[in-house]
Amino acid sequence: MLYTTYQKVHTLSVKEVRRMHALFEAHYACSPLSTFLDDLARKEGVFVVRHKHTHDIVGFSTLGVYKFQLGGKVVKGLFSGDTIIERAHWGSRALQTAFAWKMFTEALKSPFTRQYWLLISKGYKTYLLLARNFPEFHPRRERPSPEMSDLVIDYCEALFPGKLNRQTQLLEFGEDANRLKSDVAAITDAMRADPDIRFFEQRNPTWEHGTELPCIARADLPAFARAIVPFLWKVLKQRVSGEAQSSRERSAARSA
Repeated sequence: MLYTTYQKVHTLSVKEVRRMHALFEAHYACSPLSTFLDDLARKEGVFVVRHKHTHDIVGFSTLGVYKFQLGGKVVKGLFSGDTIIERAHWGSRALQTAFAWKMFTEALKSPFTRQYWLLISKGYKTYLLLARNFPEFHPRRERPSPEMSDLVIDYCEALFPGKLNRQTQLLEFGEDANRLKSDVAAITDAMRADPDIRFFEQRNPTWEHGTELPCIARADLPAFARAIVPFLWKVLKQRVSGEAQSSRERSAARSA
């Protein structure tokens, strides 16, 4: 069992930062501590995923919160940075649930402002979080959105000036860019049967070399009403069901 807390970057201890970097280094090639610290310093906070019993850090995701011009309008952008979960805990929704609540509370702070989730994806798993949980996002394999495509260009130039290849629509950070290790998010022939995974690979064919596919999803209050709230309700029901099952198992053990 895992749990996730959101911490401001300045509250992290040296031990916590070193553990986070160790996780990062285990999953990414080209992951020097100096680069990791530089990126962390530009973020507002970190979702820290811990084991419920040992409280050891088993995953994390950094977050930047920005307000800037997109398409001539002031909007809020929640930018997801480095995200790692130990292989033994793949499939856990602890991080997703905490991130969804954070997006919801940020939307409540500015209820009349457009809010977007901004992410750059060098692996298919991040892209699937977007494609499977949001009604309005870009890029997508059906119903392309020119407006959201323009928003992607705007935020890439704001956050990563000069790094967007306008022809491929990929962010290129050079030969020293960190990249997923080959055993972390490999795409097999069988997986290509999934249309979203196939689409990701078509849009970012050089992902193994560290190129990033910039993505965007609408994540304000109207979007929550359509998609995120149902997701949180599903997670809550699963949690209640799991706790009820654990209670029945404990009762059966005491009766035996």
